[in-house]
Amino acid sequence: MAVATIKRGAARFYLDPEDAEKRVPGVTSILSMLPKDFLRYWAAKLVAETAVERWEHVQGIARTDPEGAIDYLKRAPDRFTRQAAGVGSQAHDLFERMARGERPRYVHPDMQPYLRHFGSFLDEHQPEFLHLEETVWSDQHGYAGSFDAIARIGDEVVMLDWKTTRSGVHEDVALQLKAYARADRIILAADGSSVPVPAIDAAAVLHVRPEGAKLVPVSCSDDLFDIFLSLLPIFQWDRERKKTVIGKPVWATGAAETGTERRAA
Repeated sequence: MAVATIKRGAARFYLDPEDAEKRVPGVTSILSMLPKDFLRYWAAKLVAETAVERWEHVQGIARTDPEGAIDYLKRAPDRFTRQAAGVGSQAHDLFERMARGERPRYVHPDMQPYLRHFGSFLDEHQPEFLHLEETVWSDQHGYAGSFDAIARIGDEVVMLDWKTTRSGVHEDVALQLKAYARADRIILAADGSSVPVPAIDAAAVLHVRPEGAKLVPVSCSDDLFDIFLSLLPIFQWDRERKKTVIGKPVWATGAAETGTERRAA
C-alpha cells in the first residue's frame, strides 16, 4: 500500500501508515526553501514569449476582456508546468514498467523516444533494481520522500532519479538524493512493512529527453546532508512559525494598514 500524502498550500506531507495523525514534510517540499531566482526570469520570459507568439489571440481576448487577457498571460508558466508534469508522469510510469521487466509493445507516439532511450540504458548498463518507486522515511529527522530507484550498477549501489525536464539536471537534486539515501527506512508499497535503506555508494540522474538520454553522476558526499537538514527549520518557519510572530495591533491611528490590506496590495 502506498504511503498517503496530503497537500497544505504548496507543500506535500506524508502520513505515517501507523498513525494518520503524524505527518512529515516531503523532501521536495523542504527543498523548495532554496532560493530559485532563475524561476522568476524563466516565468517572465515565458509570459513574454506567449504574448509574442500568440499576439492575435491575446489581442482578441483583450478587446472584450482585458482582465482575461492578463490572466491568460500570467498563467502561461502554470500551463507549461502542468503539460511538462503530464509528460513526466507518463514517462516515469513507462520507466517503472520497463525496469520491472516489461517491454511494452505499444505506447503513445510521444512516448516512443522515451521507450527507446530508456531501453538503451537498460541494455547497456544492465542495472539490478533493488527498489523501485518506494517511500523513504526518516524517523530521526522527520521527513519522507518518494524515490525512483535504487539499483546496483556494476559494483555500486546507486540512488537513481529519472528526469525528463527540458531544463536539464539541477544542482539541488544532489540534496534530494542524499536525503533519500540518509533516511532510516523504506516503507514498501506492497504491504506497508519497512526495511532499512541499503548502504548507498553513489547517486545519479538518468536524464531522458525525446532527442536523447544521459546518465549523470551526482555527488553523494556527507556534507550535503547537513545542508539539507539546515533547510528543515526554514521550512518550519515558512509553513508554521511565521504565522505566530506578529500580534494584533495594540494601538493605531488614522488609516492604519491592516493585514487584509497588505495581502490585497
